[in-house]
Formats: sequence, C-alpha cells, structure tokens
Amino acid sequence: MDLLIFDLDGTLIDSRLDLANAVNATRLHMGKVPLSNQRVYSYVGNGAPVLVRRAMGEQATEAELQEALEFFLEYYREHDLDFTTLYPGVRESLDRLQAAGKRMAVLTNKPVNMSRNIVNGLGVAGHFFQVYGGNSFECKKPNPIGIEALMRETGINRARTLMIGDSSVDVQTARNAQIPCCGVTYGFQPETLVDPAPELLVDRMEELADWVLAR
Repeated sequence: MDLLIFDLDGTLIDSRLDLANAVNATRLHMGKVPLSNQRVYSYVGNGAPVLVRRAMGEQATEAELQEALEFFLEYYREHDLDFTTLYPGVRESLDRLQAAGKRMAVLTNKPVNMSRNIVNGLGVAGHFFQVYGGNSFECKKPNPIGIEALMRETGINRARTLMIGDSSVDVQTARNAQIPCCGVTYGFQPETLVDPAPELLVDRMEELADWVLAR
C-alpha cells in the first residue's frame, strides 16, 4: 500500500468533546436543552450540516437550521482544539509510515479549512501531502470523488491505495472507489463497521503501520 487516505474525526483525532460542546452551545443559542455527549457522538460522520440537522431535530425549520449551522461553525472554529488530541500511537505510526516513503492524505467530511487548522495545530500537517474536507468537492463521502482525486494526484492505482476510517461512511467510500479499507475499532462509531465490513480491522494505529510495513 503506497497511498494511505485517513479519515480525521474518530480515526486520527479524538474530537468528541469539542464537537459535543459546540453542538450543545448551538442548542442553547437556539433555546434548546443540551443533549448527552454520547448522543452527539452518534450524530458525527457526515459533515457539519448533517450533524446540526440531527442535533436540532426534525421540527427545525430551514431558517433555524441555517442559523444553527452558522453559529455552530463559528463557535467550533474558535474551540476546535480545546480538548481535541491525537489518538495514542497516531503520531508515532505516521512517523514510521512517512519514513518508509508512504504517501498520506486526509479525507474528511469536516470543512477543509477547519480540518487543516486542526492537523496543523496538532503538529502533524507535515505528514500529509493533501488534506481534503467536506467542502473540497461537490460531493462528500461516501462519494468516491476525493479518493479519485488523490489517486490522480499521486499516480498510485487502486490496488495500492487504502482508506482508513472509523465508520461505515469510510467503508462505503472505499467500496465506491473500489479500494480496500481498514477500520479502526477505537473511534466514534465502531458498531457501524459490521455491514459493510472493512478488509482489515485494527484496535490501535500501530497495528495498521505494522500491517502496511510488513507487506
């Protein structure tokens, strides 16, 4: 595997508390009571607009959803590194993979500027030749457009490209791009990695590095 494409939230970074805090600040702004952190975590994975829509509930009007989304993005932009950290073993694994000459990129449904700010703030921006977000293309994951773009940029074919993520969104993205996928069991939604199932499951990022470097 020469091209490794990583999801961000739940895969490289534990951003759960900052996301939950931003969602509940948004709900308070909109006159609603806070949600449990666990409930917010279950809403993550399809981008900010979907997260806010789920958090606001089915009764919210389009005008309310737009106001809530704008507030959420502004609040989260100011607080996206309050509690967010790399998962254990991520930095060391990225170091090993980079030293072995692997090309690495981030493909997330989080807004791209926010994603780049987080990767840079956590000191791992230098490991990735590209960071793409949910607004980098006309479609978000599970549409394969981001994977296709990264393969074109590197000239690396499908057989040597691997998607790494924590949810069924990432597995489906890999399926749609006709590439293999590695699921991480420590992320936000490991229960979704059953159907469709990834080709590989790891409990720690070091296991992924071991697997890639042993091939």
